Formats: sequence, C-alpha cells, structure tokens
Amino acid sequence: MRAEKQFILDDITEKIANSKALVITRYRGLDPNIASNFRNELAKSGAAFTAVRKRILMKAAEKEGISLSRDMLPGHIGLVFTNEDPIIATKAIFQFDQKNEEKLFEVLGGRFEGVFYSSADVKAISVLPAKDEMRAQFLGILEAPMTQTLSVMESMLASIIHCFANKAEKEKD
Repeated sequence: MRAEKQFILDDITEKIANSKALVITRYRGLDPNIASNFRNELAKSGAAFTAVRKRILMKAAEKEGISLSRDMLPGHIGLVFTNEDPIIATKAIFQFDQKNEEKLFEVLGGRFEGVFYSSADVKAISVLPAKDEMRAQFLGILEAPMTQTLSVMESMLASIIHCFANKAEKEKD
C-alpha cells in the first residue's frame, strides 16, 4: 500500500477507535458549498464529517472489529465522528437533510459506544432527547411531587386563614 493511502487508513482507524460515535452515511450531489454548510452544522454539535473510500473504510473498520460488507456501502460514503453527545450529532445529520430538498444524505448505520446499529436504529436514536434534556426531565420528575405537596400545604394554610377572616367578619355583624 502506498504511503498516502496508509496514512489515510491510519487516520480513519484512529478516528474510529477514539470517537464515541460513528455514523456511516451515503451522500450524493454534494457540492462544496453544501458540504461546507454541513460541516459547519456538525461542528456546532461537536462532530466532524469525512468523505472516505469504501476499501479504506472496510479495512479500518475490520481493524476495529466492525464487520462491513461492500453491499452495505452503496454509492459515495461519508463518516460522521463525534466525541460529544452522539444524539446531538445524529439529530444534526437528520435536520440538515430535512432542510435540503434534494435529500443528500442517507444514514447507513452507526456505532455508538462500541455497538453497531442499523440505519433504522440510528434514526430512532436521533429522536431521543439529548443528555442535558434527559437530565432536566429527570430533575422535573423528582421535583414535581415536592412542588405539588408544597402547593397543597400553601392552599390549606390559605383556606384556614380565609376561614378565620370570614369568622371575624361574622362576629362583627
């Protein structure tokens, strides 16, 4: 293998090994302006996009224990790597594709924290709330009973005070 190809193979292998998540996409009709916009959208979510040759991807994936067949990789292949929250990166991919009428990207699969998922699974993952959203929902669930209890106690105290005020009014009459 030539030195340039070996360098690219080592780079892709290292990115696969060191990333929390990897999404394999098929792209078509990607001009430089759209590619730049896509990379900028992904950068906001802490992800990066790389176009890669199938043979290099298959060799890099094999080194990392991911089995890919040539049939699974139709067309031009792009990889999205992230070390941040993988849900945010997958949301960014699907949102960018929905903004464009041409439907430039098709998700073929992905690997999240060591487990490989199909395209349908990746789409389902993109619908999940991000970690911060889940934390906020969890805190809301924990906080709700205490808030409701406090609200009931306040209303009970207010009703007692209201009763005393009514009794005082009646005694004046």
